[in-house]
Amino acid sequence: MRTHPILYQINALSFLQRLNEANRLHSTISDFIDRGWRMLMNRGFDLVWLMGVWQRSPEARKIALNHQGLREHYTRILPGWNDDDVTGSPYAVYSYEIDSRLGSKEEFLQVKSRLNQLGIKLILDFVPNHLAIDHSWTFSNPARFINGNENLQREHPGWFFKSASGAILAHGRDPYFPPWSDTVQVNFFSEDMRAALIGELLKVAELCDGVRCDMAMLGLNDVFAWIWGAFLGNVTLPNKEFWALAIREVKRRYPKFIFMAEVYWDLEKRLQDLGFDFTYDKKLYDLLLHSGSADLRDYLKMDAALQNGMVRFIENHDEQRAVSAFGVEKSKAAAVVMATIPGMHLFHDGQFEGKKIHLPIQLQQEPHEGADREIADFYEKLLDYARVAVMHYGKWMFLECQPFDSGNSSHRNILAWCWHDESDVRVIMVNYSQLGSQARISIPECFFSKAPTLRLRDHLTKQNMPPVRKEEIENGIPIHLEPWQSCLLQPV
Repeated sequence: MRTHPILYQINALSFLQRLNEANRLHSTISDFIDRGWRMLMNRGFDLVWLMGVWQRSPEARKIALNHQGLREHYTRILPGWNDDDVTGSPYAVYSYEIDSRLGSKEEFLQVKSRLNQLGIKLILDFVPNHLAIDHSWTFSNPARFINGNENLQREHPGWFFKSASGAILAHGRDPYFPPWSDTVQVNFFSEDMRAALIGELLKVAELCDGVRCDMAMLGLNDVFAWIWGAFLGNVTLPNKEFWALAIREVKRRYPKFIFMAEVYWDLEKRLQDLGFDFTYDKKLYDLLLHSGSADLRDYLKMDAALQNGMVRFIENHDEQRAVSAFGVEKSKAAAVVMATIPGMHLFHDGQFEGKKIHLPIQLQQEPHEGADREIADFYEKLLDYARVAVMHYGKWMFLECQPFDSGNSSHRNILAWCWHDESDVRVIMVNYSQLGSQARISIPECFFSKAPTLRLRDHLTKQNMPPVRKEEIENGIPIHLEPWQSCLLQPV
């Protein structure tokens, strides 16, 4: 796999329903292995993340159908929806078996095989912190979960529930949000639960090339103790981290298996140190959404090894659609940033078409939205630019932006960097502001190793830049960019 891979996220059930409607068929995911996957290969994708392939929980679906807030949300985005459109959350896992609507295990292995033949790796979900409220272990092994009692149930409304077996168990919880009422909280300090989760993870690893681990930081010893320690009594923290054990066991059997963590709270480096290959970069998303070029510039000067393991994105199933969150022009500038810096680059199904409606994970039926041709053309050019070898194996370097002329401070709005190796060079410039801005971009002398004159063309506009001679290097590349405009330069 390339050093800075490109990943495409797909909601599996919604994707299948869309394909069935388009072709008026009732099919499984394996029937489409050559229709969509080849297009992703041609666009330069290294990985496909099929979200929500595991068996859904009947009880979680009932909750999704009866929750008043969710019902109102369904109606806002999908007027006329019916019960069949609601599948329940894919993150309330009932069983790590393939959802029968997607096909059999054998058919799914065909999907993986075909993707691998095309040079694409398959990523699936693993949800370690919680399971569905009606998971079989709530009957057979309730001690694997956080147990409570009637007093705790009264003291913490909504945190606990009485399972069908009669045990009072806790719901899965992020401490900054209400509990997930369709889930049950695992006990990461239970040796039995740790062994059981690793067993499930090894089953998952038979079907894919890697996993995206949901809310992975909640399994860290100190984090788990902080959230649940008061309910565990005099329990000693385990000597080893769950993730160190789990990753070691899986990689012992599958050495090239990929671990990707959903993680927040500045815990990315800790999880990378424990063996995760990639970790979410939510901080970059927040900076792109709420901050300007100065904060972005400072952030992108972080440790190179940490950057290489970051998952960059401007939308996914949790966040709003990029066009809705950022606006069209700013979303394009943000896409250029996230797609041309080191790390993994995540694109979400529907992002290329400029879809605006965020789909709740409990729904499989999507609202019908037409493609925005301008945005589709932009992403086609961006992916074509980002797929070249130098952007994955070359050296990345931040470039300094100097004032265009005396008294002009707008150069501070422009971000610039380059990728280069012995045979190729790419220069990226982004005006991450709502003001027209000018700058002179400093370029390294090594760009002139093959010729005394540097001739570059903008891949987005197809316009040639004025030639830059080696003796003029101290003047830099003069650039004028409109608000949110980007420039993707390549050799002529």
